[in-house]
Amino acid sequence: MKRDLSKMLMPDHPLYTEAVEALKAYHQAEADGVVGMELERLRLMAEHRFQAVTDYQLRALGGPVGIGH
Repeated sequence: MKRDLSKMLMPDHPLYTEAVEALKAYHQAEADGVVGMELERLRLMAEHRFQAVTDYQLRALGGPVGIGH
């Protein structure tokens, strides 16, 4: 099966850039000494945004996303 790469997210796509910015915010907070619930909140935001990018990319390539998605 030939895959259509035109449906892939490029690094400048808003969904992708939001994920990168969320990860940067998490790492900056960690470097600034933020701990506890706030750091965990930032980590989860970054993780969820990157998961959304991954899920989208898998769907665009016609692959399985997994159970519950």
